[in-house]
Amino acid sequence: MGHDIQNKTRLREVYPEPSHGAVAKELPFLDAHCRHFIELSPFFCLGSSRPDGLADVSPRGGEPGFVHVLDDHTLAVPDRPGNNRLDTLSNILDHPAVGLLFFLPGVNEMLRVNGTARLSVEPELMKRFEVNGKPPRSVMLIEVKEAYLHCAKAVARSGLWKAESQIERSSFPTAGEIFRDQMKVDVPAKMIDDALDENTRTDLY
Repeated sequence: MGHDIQNKTRLREVYPEPSHGAVAKELPFLDAHCRHFIELSPFFCLGSSRPDGLADVSPRGGEPGFVHVLDDHTLAVPDRPGNNRLDTLSNILDHPAVGLLFFLPGVNEMLRVNGTARLSVEPELMKRFEVNGKPPRSVMLIEVKEAYLHCAKAVARSGLWKAESQIERSSFPTAGEIFRDQMKVDVPAKMIDDALDENTRTDLY
């Protein structure tokens, strides 16, 4: 514990002050560049917080531009079929503050967006996100408070977009093998994997 950083004064003894650019780049709205990034992005991570204070992060993905920019201060995100735990959606009902991190495949910079969220099933809003006649379960509306381009260092260090960074799939257990072991069920892993694959093929929208 003696080496733990326990206050902001100590934290700034370890880290220098941010550069002017690192602070000045933060915008209180979505400019043309932010909008363009979101319109091309097929994936983002969504952070929220539980009533007990524990944080949670959930992935969201779709076709490029599946998140709609309604105006410079508002995003609309369709909620597609998932596991129905509703962790993020339940969190938002208690604490609407959210953080989003958008990715563009092949681009090392990311886009950070912070704001507050609410959930809607307004018919016209649901209709704009229909796929093959299927509306989303709900739509998340996010009021943007902060937006800025995040530096490339994390993705550059990870080599995330490099083909040589991909592991051999056989070197890591399948989801079926992991669930079988974690839940201690007497079911062949392949049966679980087949069911998961079928669900992914038939219940994306």
